[in-house]
Amino acid sequence: NEKEKLTWSDRMPGYAANFGLILFMIMLAFSAVFGVIVYRITTAAALSFSANETTRSNVRVTVAATAVIINLVVVLILDEIYGAVAKWLTEIEIPKTEKIFEERLILKAFLLKFVNSYASIFYVAFFKGRFVGRPGRYVYVFEGYRMEECAPGGCLMELCIQLSIIMLGKQLIQNNLFEIGIPKLKKLFRKLKDERTEVKEMDTNQSKDPQQWDLDYILEPFTGLTPEYMEMIIQFGFVTLFVASFPLAPVFALLNNIIEVRLDAKKFVTELRRPDTVREKDIGIWYNILSGIGKLSVIINAFVIAVTSDFIPRLMYQYAYSQNGTMHGFINHTLSYFNVSQLKAGTQPENSLFAQEVSFCRFKDYREPPWSPHQYEFSKQYWAVLSARLAFVILFQNLVMFLSVLVDWMIPDIPKDISEQIKKEKTMLVDFFLKEEHEKLKLIESFVARDKRKRRSGSRSRRTRAASFSQGHGSPKGSCTSFSSQHTVV
Repeated sequence: NEKEKLTWSDRMPGYAANFGLILFMIMLAFSAVFGVIVYRITTAAALSFSANETTRSNVRVTVAATAVIINLVVVLILDEIYGAVAKWLTEIEIPKTEKIFEERLILKAFLLKFVNSYASIFYVAFFKGRFVGRPGRYVYVFEGYRMEECAPGGCLMELCIQLSIIMLGKQLIQNNLFEIGIPKLKKLFRKLKDERTEVKEMDTNQSKDPQQWDLDYILEPFTGLTPEYMEMIIQFGFVTLFVASFPLAPVFALLNNIIEVRLDAKKFVTELRRPDTVREKDIGIWYNILSGIGKLSVIINAFVIAVTSDFIPRLMYQYAYSQNGTMHGFINHTLSYFNVSQLKAGTQPENSLFAQEVSFCRFKDYREPPWSPHQYEFSKQYWAVLSARLAFVILFQNLVMFLSVLVDWMIPDIPKDISEQIKKEKTMLVDFFLKEEHEKLKLIESFVARDKRKRRSGSRSRRTRAASFSQGHGSPKGSCTSFSSQHTVV
């Protein structure tokens, strides 16, 4: 009859399976991103050899748009897979309580969906165009394709397109169409299944109209609010993490939430069974996730402004290198020289657009010229701009954190009038309890006083009966007097 307890050795296989499978799923998301990168590289190379002039001129737009759509489809498919995998991994851990089960499930699902949703956006923001090499020493994929580069204006515009399409696609397809479509399909499948397995009894007295409990039974069971919270958390990440590159993200999120409220109302009323009410004091682990995303968004937006955009290089040129304090000559300042005679065999352009022979070309980077003793190494301007970027990240992060703490201090969580009302209610409650205790004390004192009076009256009656008893036996005067006096003393 003793209860069996799971030991560490019993839980170890579950933990090992969790670690290995989560790592595999994260690598799967990165592999999907790498596959889209290879698609972009190969498609851009194939379209560049097209005979159509319009196709060649629109290579970058075509490749970017189709790659984002493919990425969106992959994200939607992997999201559904990751949700099922996270639930299975949590079950094999065998958590002790339901609360621990929910927390671990939420953490696993959020980690997998976070990587799946934002991996491609992180790549465009911080890695694309950073590892392409330089003329004469390019980085190649599969020994024949050069790594993709950003547009001449930088990757900020492509990051905006990537973020907007993925965010709007997830909201439109996953959060809105699936919101109503999947419960309807599940209800239809459940109804057809019940009609096949149920033995129909022919009863002429039974009403043809179905009863309300029959209609409620056909509805899909309520599975909890975790999917609803997850939608809002992922949307919150889209709005906050990269808002510097897509300032209209909060507007689209607001429009989506207005539609989402009505769709959720319809779903909870007409498509799902009535949920069981459970009282909770807060939103639980979701608050910690929201707080973590908020702090991470400050750092990521600082890096987006400093690294992805040309904000810092422009400021550095205007205040440190410009002759007249303007942006005139900025493009020329950001270009480096390369001697075309140092190109590797087979990488030279087949035909030149220029009439005369070209000895030097320019490329976007901060590197030493070919006539320098340290040719093609990073120049002093590169290290100066890099230092300014890191300084901006540190300054921006600390400034935003200070402002958030200041706003938190200036705007309390509870308004002043409500806090004063709560104090008044507490004071009235304390006064009420003191009054009750005072009345109880008075009542106890009255009981004690009445008990004392009863005891006194009881002792007097006993003395009276004793005196009457001694007189009734006719004893001599001396003896009677002595007896009564002794009895009185006793």
